[in-house]
Amino acid sequence: MRGTRRTRLCLAGVMAASALIATPAARAAERTDGHLTDLVNPFIGSQNEGNTFPGATVPFGMVQLSPDTGHSTGYDYTQNRVRGFSLVHLSGVGCRIGGDLPVLPTTGEVTQTDYARYAAGFSHADEQASPGYYGVGLDSGIRAELTATARTGVQRYTFPATDRANVLLNAAQALHKPVASSVEVLDDHTVRTEITGHGFCRDTGPYTVYTITRFDRPFTAYGTWDGAAVAPGARTGRGGAYVRFDTRKDRTVEATTALSYVDARGAAVNLRAGGGRSFDAVRRRAREEWERRLAGVRVRGGDPTLRRTFYSSLYRSFLAPNIGSDADGRYLGWDRRAHRAERFTYYQNWSLWDTYRTQAQLLALLAPREARDMALSVVKVDEDGGWLPKWGYGPVETNCMSGDPVTPFLTTAYQTGLLKGFEERAYRALRKNADGVPPAGYPGIGREANAEYIAHGYAPFVKDRPLSKLGDSDYHHGASVTLEYALADAVLAQMARGLGHDADAARYAARSRNYRTLFDPSTGFFRARDAAGAFTGPADPARGTGFHEGTAWQYQWLVPQDLPGMIDLIGGTRAANERLDTFFAYDRLPADPARTAREVWVHGDAYDYYNADKYNPMNEPDLVAPYTYLATGQPWKTTDVVHAALTLFTDGPTGMTGNDDLGTMSAWNVLSSIGLFPIQPGYNTWGLSTPVFDRVDLTLDRRYWPGGGFSVTAPGTSAADRYVQSVRTDGRPHTRTYLTTKALRSLRTVAFTVGPRPSEWGTSPQAAPPVLK
Repeated sequence: MRGTRRTRLCLAGVMAASALIATPAARAAERTDGHLTDLVNPFIGSQNEGNTFPGATVPFGMVQLSPDTGHSTGYDYTQNRVRGFSLVHLSGVGCRIGGDLPVLPTTGEVTQTDYARYAAGFSHADEQASPGYYGVGLDSGIRAELTATARTGVQRYTFPATDRANVLLNAAQALHKPVASSVEVLDDHTVRTEITGHGFCRDTGPYTVYTITRFDRPFTAYGTWDGAAVAPGARTGRGGAYVRFDTRKDRTVEATTALSYVDARGAAVNLRAGGGRSFDAVRRRAREEWERRLAGVRVRGGDPTLRRTFYSSLYRSFLAPNIGSDADGRYLGWDRRAHRAERFTYYQNWSLWDTYRTQAQLLALLAPREARDMALSVVKVDEDGGWLPKWGYGPVETNCMSGDPVTPFLTTAYQTGLLKGFEERAYRALRKNADGVPPAGYPGIGREANAEYIAHGYAPFVKDRPLSKLGDSDYHHGASVTLEYALADAVLAQMARGLGHDADAARYAARSRNYRTLFDPSTGFFRARDAAGAFTGPADPARGTGFHEGTAWQYQWLVPQDLPGMIDLIGGTRAANERLDTFFAYDRLPADPARTAREVWVHGDAYDYYNADKYNPMNEPDLVAPYTYLATGQPWKTTDVVHAALTLFTDGPTGMTGNDDLGTMSAWNVLSSIGLFPIQPGYNTWGLSTPVFDRVDLTLDRRYWPGGGFSVTAPGTSAADRYVQSVRTDGRPHTRTYLTTKALRSLRTVAFTVGPRPSEWGTSPQAAPPVLK
């Protein structure tokens, strides 16, 4: 999901050059000491609106302590002034959010309170980042270093020798729109703040964060400010606080900041749980946590750039969702009341329109314990607040994006065995969501167009319909919303059938065919319908209206539950392959995959979703599209398209294809590189394509994956030898183009034989992915 326009993506030559930028992190990644963390470059995606952050965090941590340079979402590699190091960032979002409590070290008198004015310059030559660590030398002569625990950010500032070494804690400025803030100096070591804000694409909210910062030694002076008025010696204020140290003998100051979404007591609890250790000890532990997480996937083969790109994507896949409960288990529910998580960790931040397509499946595979708790957290959103979320930030529904993404998210958890013991609780919430609409007094819109969809088989496109609630409206995207609802109905039908709710299963399965109501025989494409049922908008599928961040060309493939039915609508397999070839510019693709990807598919700005008849690898509606060839008898073309799209991921700051959207694009890269992709989001089908590594070993949690892991091998895979000749699973021939979750639970090996030309593997009708009936 994206919310603002970005600068034009660089073309091939510029991109290749930027991929070789020798940042300190990139130079560190060249080391061969065996640490997977050294292969991660957190600066990837920090330029050209990838909107990633390079700062310090641990896997799924509540705190992401990172520099803010003036970009709307935090850090931009092209900017060279730090306004502060703030606590909260989301990886790859398209709208401003977070950036709470930017902290900056300074020297001299405190005369400015606007962080845009007191910002400090820096150079990338004196900047480092690795998992769990960020460091930079500021032009002021101060060195700032950051690390983190699950609920705290730890800072170390090395000052010049001075009796006026300051740390500024700015409560009134952030990436979001602050509503109110307060700051209090509690004693000569400790500062507490309360910050209320709202934002994220529109003024949704509000939400409040509570922080407490404890320094490792007493400060010699302090003060606060309100607006531009600085009050030396004042203990309370509404804008911010500064604390001062004498660094003529001891030049280093360390501080730990804890965060809570519940209350000040929660922040204090988190400080006690995560504080008390030295900066170096916290940094070592954060690195160890990341090393253990990355070690779940071991690759062999591929050049150093490919390995860096892969492990950096794997790293970003573990950045969110984020811990929302405090160390004592309390969390703020969507009813704005404190609850306690019993025997699970509560998570928050749900970019579901994005993550249901890739990241949910990757986490179910590689982090099932956390993915289970994430699924339970979403169910608790319904039980605490009254409805399932669509795009949740902290305890707030933003109503960002459209459709029904929570259903495939939760059915993925069900299909991968993460909801054992909670299946019926989850199903009740999903059934309510699928059959109704939230009441007017509830902030979320849910399936806003559900009444018309259920009655007539489509969500109408009503261009000028006033917003009933803050956020996006499903009525403004009726065509794509119909497809999203139908997909959700298909996977919910499978869950209902598995739980013995046969009548519900039949009803949802019938509704999953509602995509057909959009098909306009006169154009051969899906098309929006108005409230009266008439097709509306331009007949040209590249110019059509009613599709959210896309066109009819891109959304025509979002029918993974019934590709044979969709293929029949457009004239059969031959017609489908011809249209796919046009969509992917296949006449040019095999000869020059990278150039086709950059000059044909990437047709302008990353936020330029419309007026196009080509594949858009930078946005979510197209993520499953390359795998459509698995259903049309030409699986080798899936490999060609996927491998071309993978060239868009590089190991420099511009190395992301658009916004990462909380790990969505990174997870696409990881799964597609392994050769195993969830081609029916919300169900149990994994499509096969040629891996980019000779061998990938996945070590999995036996509590959820009884086999304990498996290996994917493709000896000799390369740009020249990229076509599947055969596949064997545990030594037995495998002729289908997919595997099921059930099969993955017991498999030990998936062995690809590759060669320079397409083969007959996967071309028979029996090899195609199943229809969800």
